[in-house]
Amino acid sequence: MTDSLCRPYQGAGAEADAVLIAASLDEPERFAALFDRYAPAIHQYVARRLGHDAAEDVTADTFLTAFRIRARYDSERAGVRPWLYGIAAKLISRHRREEVRALKLLARTGHDPVAETWTDSADDRVAAQAASRPLAKSLAKLSEGDRHVLLLFAWAEFSYQEIAEALDIPVGTVRSRLNRARRKLRASAGAHSPFSETFEPHAPEGDLT
Repeated sequence: MTDSLCRPYQGAGAEADAVLIAASLDEPERFAALFDRYAPAIHQYVARRLGHDAAEDVTADTFLTAFRIRARYDSERAGVRPWLYGIAAKLISRHRREEVRALKLLARTGHDPVAETWTDSADDRVAAQAASRPLAKSLAKLSEGDRHVLLLFAWAEFSYQEIAEALDIPVGTVRSRLNRARRKLRASAGAHSPFSETFEPHAPEGDLT
């Protein structure tokens, strides 16, 4: 994946993020650093799924929610990033009907306003591959849980453990949902389709055992 906004943040790290959240309890303005650090990636992820208009609201609500519940943040988590994406996933779920409707329209007609947000960057390989009728049809048929797991894996480049923390499910459930989603994509589009490799394992070996 070429877009750096979808890569895990490589700066201060999870420990520093946790310290920042703790500090924000007494100095709320310090929470703004987390917004600056992670909001662009979350916005891009939500825009791919719901379009740019919804992404503005969902991203803002993600950080407003995170700010309100920051005292409950567990510093033993894998990091702030899965926590934030987990909040975003719950908000995306409120738009699940719109997402499925847009995917079905793309599958039928090859055109949809949401799909255009996937292809507005020429060097965005995953987005360009996603804007295809067979894949849209397959994604629309997935359950909400399977779609969350698949797209966190493929578009946010989460490890299995990060997906488990984001969605508050066991790692074993992540594996089973991801395997099921892959099977459905292969059955619909073929194992050798141009986009099928996008959803194949990229996580470290330890995550795949």
